[in-house]
Amino acid sequence: MISHISIRTRTAGLVEITEDVQSAVAESGADEGLCTIMVKHTSASLTIQENADPSARRDLEAWLGRLVPENDPLYTHTAEGLDDMPSHIKAALTSTTLSIPLTGGRLCLGRWQGIYLWEHRRSGSERHCVVHVGP
Repeated sequence: MISHISIRTRTAGLVEITEDVQSAVAESGADEGLCTIMVKHTSASLTIQENADPSARRDLEAWLGRLVPENDPLYTHTAEGLDDMPSHIKAALTSTTLSIPLTGGRLCLGRWQGIYLWEHRRSGSERHCVVHVGP
């Protein structure tokens, strides 16, 4: 079964989508199998990360910002602003797909794990993910 999730982001950062994905799993009726999620953009990504302490997410965002700064003189792809090329690099360094096993109709995530859409553009956007649940 394939479902679609839309997420409106307001700024760069991690947005938890665990419940949206779990809802798609529940709609599928699958008890066991694999859930694959893909973000349909080149300036956003997906990650599984701690969902208990927000400081872990802030530290990740700060670290990636230092690793891939804006205003690098090597960038030539800047038509959409200073965060344009850095957002593509951040998406390439992270992941645009995740695969998570299912058991008992639930995502097999650890106690402190959540699924996040990672917006890399400062202005935010309407982001779209495809969720596939299958054997």
